[in-house]
Amino acid sequence: MDKKKEIMLIGHLKGRKSGNTVINIGDTLILEPANTDRTEKYKCRLVETGEKELYIDYPIHLETNKTVFLLNGTQLKVNFVTSEGSVYMFQSEIVGRKKEQVPMLILHLPSKEQMIKIQRRQFVRVDTNVDTAVHPLHNDFLPFTTVTTDISAGGAAIIAPKTIIFHEGNSLEVYLVLHLQNGEYYYPRLKGKVIKVYGYNETNNKVSLQFHEMNSTDRQIILRFCYDVQLSLKKKGREN
Repeated sequence: MDKKKEIMLIGHLKGRKSGNTVINIGDTLILEPANTDRTEKYKCRLVETGEKELYIDYPIHLETNKTVFLLNGTQLKVNFVTSEGSVYMFQSEIVGRKKEQVPMLILHLPSKEQMIKIQRRQFVRVDTNVDTAVHPLHNDFLPFTTVTTDISAGGAAIIAPKTIIFHEGNSLEVYLVLHLQNGEYYYPRLKGKVIKVYGYNETNNKVSLQFHEMNSTDRQIILRFCYDVQLSLKKKGREN
């Protein structure tokens, strides 16, 4: 099958056309067991496409980093991020297997009416300190290191010295250090836009940023990181 083949998925929300969404070969899909209380998540890549099928490589458990073996008929919730940064979710199931150079599972591709677009405001924002390096895009300030006060897949708030003047709409670049529960570290490099500047203390401001031009892999990693933080906070709450 032609590796350049794409599926055009046209979503509808409440009867309104939401636009064209493209799943490309090589895109990352996040799978969750459906109809269960389990909160497990698996990561896989789209290898091939068919008219009513998606061919994926064997999923990897996001916590254990081990291959997951799913039986035919397994019901799943699937989400993916488009190149424009939109998140879509749909219900699916394992309908078969295919053995070629890469062993694959076959997912059922639902109709366009069953695609749900998740709005950006639905990204979970968690209060946590993430080590961050901030760099200018136009040499208008010196790079500095800091931490976030909160973060989501759509943006973050960082602490910045008052000696650096930020204005709404300013562009910059941030390097994050994300430590997942499975022990892995990720270092996404992201472009951001200043949304708001608040007074924080005598020497620092809090700067609210919106991420843009983010690829799907980085967005999925940040979604996963926020999910890990949520689980950790819930666990601490139960233990206290």
